[in-house]
Amino acid sequence: MEKSTFEIPKMDCPSEENLIRMKLDGLACIKQLKFDIPNRKLTVYHHGGTEKIEGSILDLNLGGNRLRTEKIEQFDFEEISQQKKLLWVVLAINFSFFIIELSTGLISKSMGLVADSLDMLADAFVYGISLFAVGGTLVRKKKIAKLAGYFQILLAAFGFLEVLRRFFGNESLPHFTTMIYVSVMALIANGICLYLLQQSKGKEEAHMKASMIFTSNDVIINLGVIIAGILVHWLNSNKPDLIIGSIVFVLVVQGALRILKLGK
Repeated sequence: MEKSTFEIPKMDCPSEENLIRMKLDGLACIKQLKFDIPNRKLTVYHHGGTEKIEGSILDLNLGGNRLRTEKIEQFDFEEISQQKKLLWVVLAINFSFFIIELSTGLISKSMGLVADSLDMLADAFVYGISLFAVGGTLVRKKKIAKLAGYFQILLAAFGFLEVLRRFFGNESLPHFTTMIYVSVMALIANGICLYLLQQSKGKEEAHMKASMIFTSNDVIINLGVIIAGILVHWLNSNKPDLIIGSIVFVLVVQGALRILKLGK
């Protein structure tokens, strides 16, 4: 067996990791992939040459440079069930708060909460694409990725239209206390996710580090919605809510476009 290490400059989040996994999924020579997202490196355990592997990586336009290839002793690659269970918990928390934030956002007329709910949904999709498609065919994985990506873009498009309607219309102010309370709850939920990931025995594994980075970004968005809620009350205007909503919708679309790459 051989171990090849690649440097991939544009691999900076779980979306790129999933993109690479799905691209290399059909290569029978590959036995295991290990990702080091913070350092932009991918280690491939394989049999035979690296030509097909290098070609597949370069096709993704993420950059790619093989650093070294070395022979290693044969060994077993076992799934770490504890890490999978942990990722299921994180997925469940994200999807639950998608429902909570979406419903409370619509009731309180807060686009910030609605947008943050879609960001939670985007996170759940990223985790779900990996977990739901385990053991499935490449075609199945691509169908799941396309469905998730288009669904997110559709929801974000409706969100943008609603932001424009409220910006130019004479809408009542969003309920700022609901914005703050629900965002604090989401902040606590993301904090719990981050804590669980940090306490994991496999926290030094690259994919677990990537999950922690992803969850840390959610914490920043939660804080943004809380600040927007305070500004809504202070300025007596719905503009802060619409601004934070628009920013998060852009992030959701960017995530959806990355997910759609998985379906190509």
